[in-house]
Amino acid sequence: MKECIFEIISNTKLADNTYEMVFAAPEGEHGVTNPGQFVNIRIEGYFLRRPLSVCDWDEKSLTIVYKTVGKGTEAMSRMRPGEKLSVLTPLGNGYGTEALGERPLLVGGGAGVPPMYGLCRTLTEAGRKPVAVLGFNTADELFYREKFEALGAEVIIATADGSEGIKGFVTDAVKGLEYTDFCACGPEPMLKALDKTITPEIDGYMSFEERMGCGFGACMGCSCETKYGYKRICKEGPVLERGEIIW
Repeated sequence: MKECIFEIISNTKLADNTYEMVFAAPEGEHGVTNPGQFVNIRIEGYFLRRPLSVCDWDEKSLTIVYKTVGKGTEAMSRMRPGEKLSVLTPLGNGYGTEALGERPLLVGGGAGVPPMYGLCRTLTEAGRKPVAVLGFNTADELFYREKFEALGAEVIIATADGSEGIKGFVTDAVKGLEYTDFCACGPEPMLKALDKTITPEIDGYMSFEERMGCGFGACMGCSCETKYGYKRICKEGPVLERGEIIW
């Protein structure tokens, strides 16, 4: 983990209350190597940094997608290209991509969709054939479907109000699908429902959210109990194996 000063290349509105921010990161300075990792961004005038999942990265840039859910992220949405931000990166452990099978199921709900994109790209580049189930409340919140499709993934959309794709939740959309294993990111109720829906024989990984003070394991504020003892979501997580999760 290190502190970097990144310049904003673009800050684009994708959907209702959803924005994509791209940072310049010369020579891969961001250090991200694994989908599912996150960064912690300092916003001037706010005490705590904002932890945000990495959506995508390459040798020269880092991309995040965020929702405006409070004053800090609202301030981010007004930032312009050329502005600079202090970013702690890379943080956390990501998905165990090497252990995934030929046809992994990727499930993202709302703000949990962005890390699924970087994961989908990594898997397709490795020759896997993922199926992506993306869940939103309404069609107005939908983003990145075309980008997943451009990677060659099968994409299934679920909206709670039925305005796009399957009417219902991601748990409705995964029924009847064939897959070797799964990875998921989204609100905890979604993850818990998904765990009840997918048969126990299927291995998987889930990314969790917790309130974070430091973001790198020092304050212990985001600790949660697992079958193998307490783990810090920011350090040993945010991705946990299905078999270790206590609901």
